Amino acid sequence: MAEALKNIYNEAFIERLIFAIEQEYPLFDSEQFRVLFFEDGWEDLALKQRMRKITVVLKHSLPDDYEEALRILYKIAPQFSGLGGIIFPDYVEQYGLQNWEKSMHALAYFTEFSTSEFAVRPFLLKDPNRMLDQMLTWSTHSNEHIRRLASEGSRPRLPWGTAVPSIKEDPQQTLPILENLKNDESLYVRKSVANHLNDISYTHAHIVLKIAKEWSGKNKKTDWIIKHACRSLMKKGNREALALFGYADDSRITIDCLTLHPDAIQIGDSIQMTFELSSESTISVRVEYAIDYVKARGQRNRKVFMLKTAILKQGENHIISKTHHFKDLTTRKHYQGIHTLSIIVNGVVKAEKDFMVR
Repeated sequence: MAEALKNIYNEAFIERLIFAIEQEYPLFDSEQFRVLFFEDGWEDLALKQRMRKITVVLKHSLPDDYEEALRILYKIAPQFSGLGGIIFPDYVEQYGLQNWEKSMHALAYFTEFSTSEFAVRPFLLKDPNRMLDQMLTWSTHSNEHIRRLASEGSRPRLPWGTAVPSIKEDPQQTLPILENLKNDESLYVRKSVANHLNDISYTHAHIVLKIAKEWSGKNKKTDWIIKHACRSLMKKGNREALALFGYADDSRITIDCLTLHPDAIQIGDSIQMTFELSSESTISVRVEYAIDYVKARGQRNRKVFMLKTAILKQGENHIISKTHHFKDLTTRKHYQGIHTLSIIVNGVVKAEKDFMVR
């Protein structure tokens, strides 16, 4: 079993942090730091709770002066790359809202070693126009991590991030940032642009479709971005998005011999689907399957899964087989009842079959 993500903040991490601070701040009380962090119950804290506890204990242990505390954190942050390093931008988020200029410099600096995408959100809430102007400036920065921060930090539906209602309601505010980044040399940045546009598509599909049409065919970089940006629209069967990428609703595409084995399973088991895919003409196909899951109160909820994309030649028969697992996960719990499996080609359900989960 994979180790819980929260355990990036373990005793070894705290000792590394203590040692790093001691090298830069002779007045640091390392024993007090240990006592404050490892008091009763720290093992039960989730990832972000552990992160926030470190931030609070840092506030108790570093100089009261914000700029002096930042000077120390600047020195040690390069030693803590990756997700664990979000304690440094979190310090800015918690204690730097009243010191805008120093905090902007700190967020840009710390994001190079970890990410400041979560820490920028309170600044967007406090002064959205000023923060968006800052992000527009960051979008032209020479460092890819800072350019990505401009896009990722302003996403309308940033996972784990504090919601910013003004951006959700009017995502056009962030489009100048994305315009600056649409041809970015960094795939890391382009992925963020695609995810940002995908966020917008949930509530403002027309904006994303308009951008997709404007950017389409300009170069490989923007083509990659818009295809990933439209992935949720295509999963939902949006005809405009599917047509943009050549996935036409064609009656000549057929699904035959859909079988499920077994046709009744226990929670924790797997089910195998097999079917034949063919077409009377050569056509691009996007093949997905959906499962209508039974929920706790008996209602059903559809989840769509990708199978493959291909160019299906006239008269060819493709036999496709896929195993799907019904183990309970932290993100999905299964319930007994009749479920439905659907095979979807180019956004259209071509075949479906019921099966029992006991």
